[in-house]
Formats: sequence, structure tokens, C-alpha cells
Amino acid sequence: MKIQFDPNNNIVRLCMIGMGMEDSGKLKEAGESFQKAWSEATNDFERFISAYYIARRQLDRFEKLKWFETSLQFALKWNDESVKSVFPALYRNIAKCYEDMGNLDKAKMNDQQSKLHEVPPTDKGPFYHGTKADLQVGDLLTPGGESNYKPELKMNHIYFTALLNGAGLAASLAKGDGRERIYIVEPTGEYENDPNVTDKKFPGNLTRSYRSSEPLKIVGEETEWLKQTPEQVRKWREKLANNKGEIIN
Repeated sequence: MKIQFDPNNNIVRLCMIGMGMEDSGKLKEAGESFQKAWSEATNDFERFISAYYIARRQLDRFEKLKWFETSLQFALKWNDESVKSVFPALYRNIAKCYEDMGNLDKAKMNDQQSKLHEVPPTDKGPFYHGTKADLQVGDLLTPGGESNYKPELKMNHIYFTALLNGAGLAASLAKGDGRERIYIVEPTGEYENDPNVTDKKFPGNLTRSYRSSEPLKIVGEETEWLKQTPEQVRKWREKLANNKGEIIN
């Protein structure tokens, strides 16, 4: 079964609540939210992600290893392009567990697996770019525009995603007074996982977010996607305003 990352998924929502509690220092409540996510998970993706967050909260190294290996077990069953990006982090965490336990052979083996999975993205799309700009098929989207999230920051890359609703969120948060637009785009050069999301809040690049220093060519437009409500947009803007992290440009 093919399953894609969805921020509106109940299990993802519980994990995001747990992460918010971690940020507030409420570690016990965070752990409870992750455990609730695990108990309510119904598919391989949900079990993978909830087990990952449970593992992060474990103080006992044996329990930490057990949960990271459980997360890996379900990731290996999950049929989606974005799962490829989670393996370096999973194997790296498992290697660290074995190192802490003094099992250097297994630590080395898992570290090697982590490095083997650190490859450029192979995602073939289709790719989308969300904006409020009025553009045409054949136009090029180029780096150098102003960031939607940090005033007066000129971006060295152009960003895009393989998740339609992810592009929809970007369109809703984009600057400008025009209507929200999602363009279907093709990279004209090499591209990489967006380092601003990869292995940050979520393991790997679950949102299938990419960037390129080369232009994107508009080849079409999508008109149907799950649009954010005004209240959801407000909450996203608040979250971004409170984010003190630096953009990797």
C-alpha cells in the first residue's frame, strides 16, 4: 500500500503535538503523546513514525535500540519515494545505540548502511511549486526571490515538492495578493533534498521537499487540492513567526 506524508493525519498530528511539548520542556506529556500515536497507528507509515519518536524519548539504551529497530522494520515495509530519505537517520541512530552498548561490530555495520543510503534524491515527481504569482506554461521559476518566511532574505535556490498538498500550503503562505496557484514544474538541473526540513522535525525528507540552484520550468497547473482554512493559515504563520532557526540558504 502506497502511503504519503500528510500533516493532517491524526498520528502525524499527535507526533507534532509531542514535539511541541518537547520544545516547551514537557517531556512526560511528550512521551505520552508519542505512545498514544503508537497505540492508534493503523498502517506501516504510522507505526514507523510513532516508533521513531518513542525511541527518541527513551533513556534506557536497550529500549532506545528496540524502538529504533521497530521503526526501521516498518519503514522497510512502507512503499513510497520519501521512505528512502529516512534510512540514513534510522541506521545512524541504531549504530549509535550499538556503540553505546559496546557492540562495535554492529555499530560499524549500521553506520555503513547509513552511508550507503546517503544518495542524491531519485524522486521523479511530478513536482509542484506553490505561489501567488500569475505565471504561464513555459515560464521559468528562478532562484533569487525574497523568502516567504524571512524578510529581506534573497533565496539562492528555488524550492518545490512532490506532494500536491505541500505545494498548496506553500501557496497559502506565499506573499502577494493574488490567488493561490500550484504550478507543475520540471527541474532544468540537479536538485537536492531541502536541508531546512530534512532530518529536522521529521526523520529524512518525508515531505518530499527539494531545491535547486537551476530554474524550474512550468509545464502545467493544478487546480484541485486540499486548501488550508484561514484558521489553519493563521496557525502556520504563527508557528513560522515563532521559529528562531536559521534558513539554510
